[in-house]
Amino acid sequence: MDTLTSLINLLDDGDLDSFSLFLRKRNTRADVKNIQMLDLLKTDDIKSVKKRFYTGDNTDAYHALRKRLQDNLLLFLSQRTFERTNNETYDALRLLVVSRFLLENERWKIARRCLRKAEDIARRLEQFNLMHEVLLLRLQFAHLHEDEDLDELTQEFLRNQEAMQREAKLNLAYAYLRRELQNVHVKGKVIDLAALIGQTIRTHRIAWRELMTYKTLYQILFIANEYAAIQQNYQLIASYVNKSYQFMERQIPTKSYHVFYELHIHYYLANFHLRSKAFATSAVHLAHMLRLMEDHPRYRTVFYLRHQLLLALNRHFSGEGQQAVWILKGALAAATRKSKTEDLDDVTLCLVMCLAQQGDAVCLRYLATFGHSDAWYEKKMGMLWTIRKTLMEVLIYTQFEDIDLAMSRLRTFKRRYKRYLRQTKEQRVLDFVSLIERFLMKPDVVHDRTFQERVLGMLTVVENTDIFNLSFIGWLISRWEKKTPYEVALRLMRHAHGPQEHTGEERPLSGGQSDKRTKRTSHLTK
Repeated sequence: MDTLTSLINLLDDGDLDSFSLFLRKRNTRADVKNIQMLDLLKTDDIKSVKKRFYTGDNTDAYHALRKRLQDNLLLFLSQRTFERTNNETYDALRLLVVSRFLLENERWKIARRCLRKAEDIARRLEQFNLMHEVLLLRLQFAHLHEDEDLDELTQEFLRNQEAMQREAKLNLAYAYLRRELQNVHVKGKVIDLAALIGQTIRTHRIAWRELMTYKTLYQILFIANEYAAIQQNYQLIASYVNKSYQFMERQIPTKSYHVFYELHIHYYLANFHLRSKAFATSAVHLAHMLRLMEDHPRYRTVFYLRHQLLLALNRHFSGEGQQAVWILKGALAAATRKSKTEDLDDVTLCLVMCLAQQGDAVCLRYLATFGHSDAWYEKKMGMLWTIRKTLMEVLIYTQFEDIDLAMSRLRTFKRRYKRYLRQTKEQRVLDFVSLIERFLMKPDVVHDRTFQERVLGMLTVVENTDIFNLSFIGWLISRWEKKTPYEVALRLMRHAHGPQEHTGEERPLSGGQSDKRTKRTSHLTK
């Protein structure tokens, strides 16, 4: 999909009508063809567009028209976003812009009132960059107001600069950690998270007290969750979870501008407890998320599918498999054009897993909706997500007796990921694939004692106590036990080594807390 078409797809029917009106107002000549091109692009008939707007080898006029249409669309989107957004930051920006206009036109009194309102919002929202612009404007026109205390204003300006520097250091550190995490996903780089965070903090000279904010805590938990998913061991990040509880229990009831980060924090804590098999504690954080979304509906679009995904996984691994399926189908039905593709893919893959474990062949229909290549999913969803999807395909095609397709996907898996898994020291995954291959070549091998011992031996590996890894191993065990993979997976989870339900530091937030946020996380792998 080209850039112009992707931008047009962001508009609903009402927006398209408004954009057409916007173009008519801007057109100064009667022979401009931008509205005609827009009407044809709405039909996705690219051949008709090309045929209509250029002939022969002369494509310059066609591409110039597309460029002008794209520029106008970007201008329209910027104006519409500014008009429609109710975010307080945008309110402050509007006040700042109008204050500058009024000051330049010598409307001092009303300009100062607007500027004070913008300053109050910026200070309350901790928008240091916006505060910087407000203070600069006050300094620029301070000579016109005798009651302006220039010394106090200067001190406030310097304090805000220090806050900007602190935020800049944190953003630099976060950007570096995200880049290293991306190298782990795509290039198989091996890192020690605790050492990397410590080194990054020292490099950027960040004090630990500076890390204890809603935004920074959300960023740390994101990175920690990604790392734990890669290592298949969520107990590696327990200390970060404990710090999160300690921070949040010291906070006053939630302020609206912290809600975005608090939703993220509850999401990551819910995910941590889910992957640690503490389902009741995970459900508490999901309930917090739901209340926050109800109180602040503007965040529902961002978090609804993620919340429903974790809720369904919680129900599924708690033994309520049918309810999990209903939740996932309902989430897909409720998705809108604004829903992220990554979130929809996560929900769909989770539904495929739930249906397949319960022996429902409908999973094949949902699996067929993944129409992109492995390379596309690696880039969009991450290496680990794509590896799990491919392995799941092999198991599902085998389960429903499409052996040729299962063998084809298995060969693709080995050719594409064998080297990567060796580089990342994931021999246990290759061992599992070897067992699957033996079963595909000779199904009766599952009754061999040596084969069964190899499969059961995988349960002694700490990383394999993860709920998804247990599901994969449970699928093989179900082949000789003649039970559904779901029944075996639930039994394995009950007997797996792990914390199950946590106590102490890992507890639901107290009543003094809120009842009330992201390449994004790929929720089947984090």
